[in-house]
Amino acid sequence: MTAAEHPALAVTFQICFRAARADDLPKLEWYGAYAHFRELFARSFREQQLGRRLMLIADSGGFPVGHIFLQYTSGALMDTEAGQRSYLYSLRVMDMFQRRGIGTRLIHEAESVLRVKGTRWATIAVAKDNIQAIRLYERLGYWIFSDDPGIWSYRDHEGTTRTVYEPCWLLQKEINLR
Repeated sequence: MTAAEHPALAVTFQICFRAARADDLPKLEWYGAYAHFRELFARSFREQQLGRRLMLIADSGGFPVGHIFLQYTSGALMDTEAGQRSYLYSLRVMDMFQRRGIGTRLIHEAESVLRVKGTRWATIAVAKDNIQAIRLYERLGYWIFSDDPGIWSYRDHEGTTRTVYEPCWLLQKEINLR
């Protein structure tokens, strides 16, 4: 029997969008691929508990297949109107779930949360060589307003400080018109 003689199997799955829970933290490592971000995930979760951030999860069957994190106030460099600008970061969708609208929906859900909070501007950084992400953000109404050297550091799961050099564009979108 050839592959052409076997009927295709269509598989559907439900995705719900929700805030991260403590039991999501190990799952966010995606079977070790992002273990090096363990401490960043834990810090973001502590900040979420304090009401300063939100870790928005795309959940399929109890597993986070995508996420975007929201920092309710952006850094001083980008914050021209105190409390009016929030920063979206760490948008990620598992490879096998990409190109199905999950990333777009995560951004829309994040913007909805920020509108309720009264945020005027959403800002996101994207690596200058990440053409797919730039196209996604521009399609969703974001536009480049600056660039950034993209130098930052974090401590990985083994206690080693890692420094990232990733020149990026800063994009913004007005989400609550005055």
